[in-house]
Amino acid sequence: MAMNKLESIFEKFINKSSIFLNHEVLRHDFIPDELPHREEEILKFGEILAPSLRGLKCSNLFVYGKTGTGKTAVARYVLRQLQKKSLELNRKVTICYVNCRTIGTEYRILSSMCSAIGVKIPFTGLATAEVLKRFKTRINDLNVSFIVALDEVDVLVKNHGDDMLYALTRINEELSQSKVSVIGISNDLYFKDMLDPRVISSLSEEEIVFKPYTAEQIKDILLQRVRLAFQPNSFPESTLNFCAALAAAEHGDARRALDLVRVAGEIAERKGEKIVREEHVQEAQRKIEHDRVFEVLSSLPLHSKILLYSAYMLSKNNNEATTGSLYDVYRVLCERFNVEALTQRRVNSLLTELAMLGILDARIVNLGRYGRTKKIRVNVSEETFKKVFSTDERLKFLGLSGK
Repeated sequence: MAMNKLESIFEKFINKSSIFLNHEVLRHDFIPDELPHREEEILKFGEILAPSLRGLKCSNLFVYGKTGTGKTAVARYVLRQLQKKSLELNRKVTICYVNCRTIGTEYRILSSMCSAIGVKIPFTGLATAEVLKRFKTRINDLNVSFIVALDEVDVLVKNHGDDMLYALTRINEELSQSKVSVIGISNDLYFKDMLDPRVISSLSEEEIVFKPYTAEQIKDILLQRVRLAFQPNSFPESTLNFCAALAAAEHGDARRALDLVRVAGEIAERKGEKIVREEHVQEAQRKIEHDRVFEVLSSLPLHSKILLYSAYMLSKNNNEATTGSLYDVYRVLCERFNVEALTQRRVNSLLTELAMLGILDARIVNLGRYGRTKKIRVNVSEETFKKVFSTDERLKFLGLSGK
């Protein structure tokens, strides 16, 4: 019976006409020929990287802004154009783009850099210092301008510290032929607070800050993609305006807007509709919100998860979480995990980051002659919270059940 129903679903999908023309243009990694409302940032990127076409070292560049403001799209767009121009002029420019969240470790990031210059590195088995040594040896022989873009570099630093970043920003002191430039891209506006001052002085030779899109700007971006993605007249302007307004209310996140358009289209298509309506967008919003919270919680570093669990424990015991009480519980849990607790200053930074993600509410309260403190409240449903923590092998001993 189930097999017949499954076959029916497949046949229905194959035989009916899709409302999509090109589904892929709504994906985050699609880079269009034009990037609306980012001309200023594109040109500044270009000015910083252009010296590589004359064999000169580019300034290191630090790019930051909230998620969905076009940082990655602009970086990949300019790097693609730079690579194309270098081939036209027969100039030695090598580019390596790495997403630190998906690649994960220092070893694999260095392996990606080695791969870009033709050095094969085993999946495991070498010390990170040895991989870096092989990269330096080979890059110097090539006499090239090498540009490495480290997207979501804050994830690398949170999980592994800034030693590798420091090594990359100082690498040119050991090279006589080639030049290496680093582009760091971060969603965390407070990222630089985590860095050693020596890294900041080396990395932040140039900075570009991406501001959130306005509702009108998001509408222009969506209009460009909708024309490429959907059949004519299947995505009305009223639905487009609704998507843009929702995304603008979420602090100008173009990625979220594209997700809304894509998922709403998928929902409409599954229901056999030929037009994407506002109710499809509302349904898509509910689905995305659930998936987003789970993804964000799952990808948090260990200390952030311990801190979040500490706030959860205090709320379960009907205790009001303040920065002081939260830090006390956090330190106890760190002992149980056999990991060294972070300083209270660093924990306060993590609280700010969790609040920025919307996972926690942290409001400052005046206690009169006792000073001021933050009162913390968890903004995640207990069901989602348990599901995330019960699937993390490191946290299973805490006894949370996802059921």
